[in-house]
Amino acid sequence: MRSLAVLVFSICLAGLAVPSARAEVARPAPDLKWVDAGGKAQSLTQLRGQPVVVLIAPSPRDWAFRRQLGRLRWVAERLGANKVAFVAAFSGTSGRIPSNIPFAIAADGPKVAYEYGAGERFAIAIIGRDGNLDYFTNKVLPGQRVFDVVANSFVPQTNLRRP
Repeated sequence: MRSLAVLVFSICLAGLAVPSARAEVARPAPDLKWVDAGGKAQSLTQLRGQPVVVLIAPSPRDWAFRRQLGRLRWVAERLGANKVAFVAAFSGTSGRIPSNIPFAIAADGPKVAYEYGAGERFAIAIIGRDGNLDYFTNKVLPGQRVFDVVANSFVPQTNLRRP
C-alpha cells in the first residue's frame, strides 16, 4: 500500500509544470522618449536588457523628487555597476536636476505621468532588464530598496540559477 502511495505521489509530481527560464513580461512598462546629449531621439525600447529607474514629479523642485535623489545618492555607484539608466519625467515645469546622477529628461513628461498612473504626484517606477514594470509607487523609497528590486528582478535571478 505504501509503495502505491509513493507511486501515485511520483506521478503527480511528474505531471506538475516546471517553470521555464523564459517568462512572458507580465506588466510591460509604457514606452517613453527623450533626447540624448547628441540631439538624437531615444526610447525605452532601446534600453531593453538594461534596468531603468523612472522618477516622475511635477518639477525638479518637488520635495519628494529631491528626497528621492538624496536616497539614490547612497547607492548610485552600485546601481551604476548594474548599468541602471535614470530617466526623469516632469508633469509641470522642467529644469535642472541637482544631482550627480546622470538623468535623461523625458520628452513629454505629462504623457509619461499619465501612462504610468502618477497623475500630478511624485512616483518612482523600476523597470527590469526584460522591460517589465517591476515596481511602482508614489512613495519615496530607500536607496537600498531600489537596489534590491533591480538586483532581484527576473533576469538576474534567472542568470544566477544553475542550468
